[in-house]
Parts: sequence; C-alpha cells; structure tokens
Amino acid sequence: MLYQFDRKQPQVEAGTYVSELAHVIGDVIIGKQCYIGHGAIIRGDYGRIVIGDGTAVEEGVVIHAPPGDTHTIGSKVTIGHGAILHGRSIGDLAVIGMGSVLSIFSQVGQRSIVAEGSVVKLNQVIPEKVVVAGNPAKVVRAVSTQDEEMWAYGKQVYIDLAAKYLEQGMIPVS
Repeated sequence: MLYQFDRKQPQVEAGTYVSELAHVIGDVIIGKQCYIGHGAIIRGDYGRIVIGDGTAVEEGVVIHAPPGDTHTIGSKVTIGHGAILHGRSIGDLAVIGMGSVLSIFSQVGQRSIVAEGSVVKLNQVIPEKVVVAGNPAKVVRAVSTQDEEMWAYGKQVYIDLAAKYLEQGMIPVS
C-alpha cells in the first residue's frame, strides 16, 4: 500500500511490484523492475528514500532515512528478509544480508556484502567490494568472482519474481 504523508507521496516506476501487504509512506522514489516484498515498511516521513532500478526489498525489511536527509539505495541491491536500514547510502549491486542492521548515517560501498545478522554502526563506512560480518561489522575478505556470479543470479530471480507478481497478482483464498 502506498500512503501520502505530509503532502508527499511515493513514486513507483514501471515494472515494479509493491506488495499490497507492504507500507510505502511519503517521500519515497522506487525505480524500475524492483521487488518490494510483503510486510516491508519504507518510511519517507521525515527523510527521503530513493531506491534504484532492479532492487529487491525482501519481506519484513524496514527502511527509514535520517531526519531531513536522504537514504539512497543503488540499483540491483538485494536487501534480505528482516533487515533494518536507517543509513545514508548503499551502493549499486550491494547485498544486505537477512536480519542485518544498518544504523543512522551508515554507508555501504558498491558490490559489498553485509553478512546475515551483521550490525553496521552509526556513521560506519563500508568500502566497495568487501564482505563484512559481525557486530560491529568488520571486513572479513574481498568479494570474489563466485560471490558476484551467485548474486547476479539471485538479483535476476527477484526481477523476474516482480514481473510474475505483476502479471498474476495474488489471489486471496477463503
């Protein structure tokens, strides 16, 4: 569901699926061919959220922006189930693992991977093309060719899933 708030309403580009069970509120811009999963909450109430093309926001994700700031999420980003994002930016092709937390003003570089359950702390900056894990998140290794190949496949799965949901829709069963 899309909600206007404070005279601002979400903008959703062509080919993007937003679940009827998601809440997208206020100053939010979502690019083309994105997947916004069931139970996701994207709150553009006191900050702006911009999501790039081909990004997957999986089920139960919460996205917010710092007050008066913009949270920019790049293109073809994968945001795993139950992640909580309150940062400043996530670069293109990054992966945010299930249950991860990105705290206020944090930044994640392009093609980086934040492992499941990791915590990126207040103002922490994750460089490009690294894998981070833990609490607080620390660099554990560089992103490998295998990582990039696996995640390219995973990202396409969600682009295709968005198209399928748009084509078929969900049908309630009594």
